[in-house]
Amino acid sequence: MQPAKKTSGKGQSDNAIALLMDDHQRVRQLFAEFKKLKGSPAANDTDAKKAELVAQICQELLVHAQVEEEIFYPAVRAAIDDEDLMDEAAVEHAGAKDLIGQLLEMAPGDDLYDAKVTVLSESIEHHVAEEEGSMFPQVQEAASLDDTLGDQLLQRKQELQVELQQPRAKQPARTKATRKPQDARTAAH
Repeated sequence: MQPAKKTSGKGQSDNAIALLMDDHQRVRQLFAEFKKLKGSPAANDTDAKKAELVAQICQELLVHAQVEEEIFYPAVRAAIDDEDLMDEAAVEHAGAKDLIGQLLEMAPGDDLYDAKVTVLSESIEHHVAEEEGSMFPQVQEAASLDDTLGDQLLQRKQELQVELQQPRAKQPARTKATRKPQDARTAAH
């Protein structure tokens, strides 16, 4: 196997950035749809739609974060001189994953559900603004990137999406009406 060819990387960094920016836009649209549902009076129908949207948001974000962490961020760390920016991005990912984990265990109608989705949206918007406003321009100016970066991101993203479609032991997102009630003994443990 030959090592990855290094070139000016401009074309591939642009392809990688375009792929990541498409993800950003898709998640923005999903959060906007959720926001429209927040005040809706039809609770049962709205809860099912909220659960579906949040599951989709969480899947999109988990795939996006993993692709960035496995492929994009290591390449960027090697290509730019901004450790603080890269460290902050890693911390922002950890915070988002924590909220995602909480949301995946919740149902619409649970205490703080809407608030957690809103905070996740705001956190992601801040993260995206830093990537698009600072990181991506530095990447575009970087002298040396793997010329297959965009292809690597796309391939890994597709693999992760397939993996997430596989049946898994974890229950799908639930609505409050389908949750099992907890009694005092199990709630304390």
